[in-house]
Amino acid sequence: MNVLVINSGSSSLKFQLVHVETGGIITKGICDSVGSDTSFIKYGMYEDEQVVKVDLPDHVAAVQKVLELLTSGDKPVISSLGEINAVGHRIVHGGNYFDKSVIIDEDVVAKIEELAELAPLHNRAAVQGIRACQSYMPDVPQVAVFDTAFFQTMPPKAYMYPLPYELCEKYGIRKYGAHGTSHRYIAHRAANMLDEPLDELKLITCHLGNGCSMTAIDHGIAVDTTMGFTPLDGLMMGTRSGSIDPAIVPFLMEHEGLNTDEVNDLLNKQSGILGISGISNDLRTVTEAADKGDPRAAMAFEMYSHSVKKTIGSFITVMAGVDAIVLTAGVGENSRKMRSMIFAGLQQMGIRLDERKNKLRGFERIISADNSDVAIIVIPTDEEFMIARDTFVLVRDMKRAAENQE
Repeated sequence: MNVLVINSGSSSLKFQLVHVETGGIITKGICDSVGSDTSFIKYGMYEDEQVVKVDLPDHVAAVQKVLELLTSGDKPVISSLGEINAVGHRIVHGGNYFDKSVIIDEDVVAKIEELAELAPLHNRAAVQGIRACQSYMPDVPQVAVFDTAFFQTMPPKAYMYPLPYELCEKYGIRKYGAHGTSHRYIAHRAANMLDEPLDELKLITCHLGNGCSMTAIDHGIAVDTTMGFTPLDGLMMGTRSGSIDPAIVPFLMEHEGLNTDEVNDLLNKQSGILGISGISNDLRTVTEAADKGDPRAAMAFEMYSHSVKKTIGSFITVMAGVDAIVLTAGVGENSRKMRSMIFAGLQQMGIRLDERKNKLRGFERIISADNSDVAIIVIPTDEEFMIARDTFVLVRDMKRAAENQE
């Protein structure tokens, strides 16, 4: 089965065409800067990768261009859209409605639109992608894979906020989490690497990039996570503040004369590593500055690692232990210095990093010392594969059920 995976971001659209049975990626790419006059598409595999500047006013246009690229041009990868058997969409927010991936129908689309208030840039873009695929491939089944679904197993003590209960109920205020597809993927891969059943392990999974989240997974079940009602909560991130004293918000609004949109922009787009360093939200740039003696860059680096380190401790307490800590995404996979700082001083907890192994890059690997009680694992995430796999299973089962009714 060939599955087209669509991952609609706020100003981007990633895509992969996957042959699920073999796990082979037929092609992949990204439509970048969607909605701006600098939009372009980067697509293709390895030496065949191309970059094309193209006008992409919205995500509908992006999907249309992707489908054109797949079936035409110098090197079409399929002869027609009929070779696409299903489409899987990454959806950021599924609220309380969805605890697993589902076949898309009009009710599902309506709920995704309803939840756009909690993820306005992502959910609305995803709906555009869904509508475009329905328009160009009306008979091809589509599946929604929700970032929040993985966290529906959390108990009320973990997902409730200590606000008046009636307000939580009225507005659906609770911890929803994010990056669920990534956390689910690296948890399964970690269990495979350790040659242990996932339902017998206690894991802390760390998605550390420009956006950051960590999850406590107890015997295969998510029991706590850092991102909350929105992706602003939790760890310090590239441009997001993460958790702060709530009283800071009205304080800044009063003293800086900010309205709600402006303070929301400040916390989401001007804070985190960017806000502290004053240089960049890219940790590579901040690392270079810190190594050259920039005190604010060094402080940003230390604050980021401290945020992760103290969450590791809290999640170990929540699960009464941990078997492995798994890292992924841009920082988790690539920043040797950040990993060293995160695990420094944790030896008394049985967590020992091997600095020689920590220097290795680019593949799944265990970087903990041989005498470490807790495995430290680096796994490049593959959310697109998880989306393709969920899509394959749901569409296969749907077709089998239809055949049995005939």
